[in-house]
Amino acid sequence: MAFENLTEKLSSVFKKLGIKGKLSENDVKSAMREIRIAFLEADVNYSVVKKFTEKISERAIGTDIMKSLNPAQMVVKIVNEELIALLGGSQQTDNEKITAKFSGSNFLKLSSDINIIMLCGLQGAGKTTQAAKLGLYLKNKSNTVLLVACDIYRPAAVEQLKILGNNIGVKVFYEENATPVEITRNAISFAKDNGCNIVILDTAGRLHIDEALMQELENIKNLANPSEILLTIDAMVGQDSVNIAQAFNNRLSITGVVLTKFDGDARGGVALSVLYTIGKPIKFVGTGEKMGDLEPFYPDRIASRILGMGDVLSLIETAQANINEKDAEKVAKKFMENKFDFEDFLNLFTQIKKLGPMKKILEKMPGASNLKNLNVDDKMLDKNEAIIFSMTPKERRNPEIISRDRISRIANGSGRKAQDVNDLIKRFNEMRKLMKQFRNGKGGIFEKMKMFSKFK
Repeated sequence: MAFENLTEKLSSVFKKLGIKGKLSENDVKSAMREIRIAFLEADVNYSVVKKFTEKISERAIGTDIMKSLNPAQMVVKIVNEELIALLGGSQQTDNEKITAKFSGSNFLKLSSDINIIMLCGLQGAGKTTQAAKLGLYLKNKSNTVLLVACDIYRPAAVEQLKILGNNIGVKVFYEENATPVEITRNAISFAKDNGCNIVILDTAGRLHIDEALMQELENIKNLANPSEILLTIDAMVGQDSVNIAQAFNNRLSITGVVLTKFDGDARGGVALSVLYTIGKPIKFVGTGEKMGDLEPFYPDRIASRILGMGDVLSLIETAQANINEKDAEKVAKKFMENKFDFEDFLNLFTQIKKLGPMKKILEKMPGASNLKNLNVDDKMLDKNEAIIFSMTPKERRNPEIISRDRISRIANGSGRKAQDVNDLIKRFNEMRKLMKQFRNGKGGIFEKMKMFSKFK
C-alpha cells in the first residue's frame, strides 16, 4: 500500500505513548515532532503537515485528554479524526445522496439525463486505462456507458481505448480526420441516439503543461459542459502532482482527482496533500492493473488503513462484488453440517482468488502493519488447487479414504511432494475440527451465543 512506511512509523509513535500511561505536555509535543517527520518523509506538503500537527496538538493539549484513563487511545482518536478531515471528510453530500440512485456511486454528481465525464491529465498518468476502469465501474452500476477517444495525438491511443472497451463490453466512439472538439460533439449526439447515459471523454495529454493543451481542453469543456472533470494523477510522482493539479484546476476548475498506481511504492504524500492545496477531493484510486482495480476513495477507510486499523468495509464490498452468494451459502451450510469436503475446499480457493492478491486482502485487515514481513505466496493457492485436481471425485468427496498409496499418486499427478499433499490434508482436517465448534450441539458456539443473547 502507498502508506506502508507511514503506517509503520505512526504505529511506533502510538506504541511509545501507550507504554507511558499518563501523558505530559512534553510527551504530546514529542509525539507531534515524530508524526511531523513521518508525514514529511511520506512526501506530504510541508504546509499541510504543519497545519495538521498544529490541530492535533491544540486538541490534545489543554483538554482533559492527558488526565483520562487511556490518553494514548484518545490521541489516536484525535489523529484519526484529523486525518479523515485532511483526506476529505465524508464524501457523501446531500446532493450526492440524491444523485447516487442514478450513478450507482456517491462520488460522482450525475443525473438521470446524459452525463459527461471528462478525464484530463498529463501523458503517462494512465488516463486511458482509468477511463476504461471507470467505464466498467459505472457499467456495473447499471449504467449504459460510452467511451470517447479524444486523444488523436498519442500513437495507438485510440486503438488502446478500443481494445479496452471491447474487453469490458463498453462501446467506444472514435473518428478519423476529426478534431477533439468535433469528436466530442458527434459522440454526445451518438450517445443520445443510442441510449447511453454516461459519456466518458478520454482527452489528450502532454509530457508537460502547455497553452495548446489547456486551450483544447477548455474548448472541449465549453462544448460538452461536463458534470465531472476528473484529473488523473500518478501517485508515484509525489509533490509534483500537487503542482500539476493546481495548474489544471486553475484552467478547468476540476471537480475531483483519480489517483493511479495507488498500490505501488508511492509514499502517499499526494493523497494527503491534494485536497488541502487545491480544495478538490480524490474520488477514485487505481489499485492494480486489472480493469476491476478501481476503488472509490473513502477518507475514513483510508485513514483507518494508515493508522493500521484495517479496512474491513472495503474488504466486505470486494467480497460482495466478486463472490457468488449462492456458492458461499452452500459452502457455509456444509461447514455447519460438518459435511465439508475437498470439492468445497476447491470452491473456497476459487472464491478467495476472486478477491485479488493475498497481500491486498491482508492490507485491509486490522493490524496489517504487523504483517509486513509475512511471506505471502499467492502461488500456494494454485499449488493446492493442482493437488485437489489430482484427486479422484470419490477422494474429494470422501477425504477419509485417502491412504498413503493414494497420497503418492496424487503427489505425482500434481507435480508436488507427498509432504505437500500431507500438509494440505492436515490443514483440511484442522479446519473441519474448527468448524465443529460452530455447530448447534451442546457446548457449541451457537449454543453459547443463545445463552448470552437469549436467542430462541
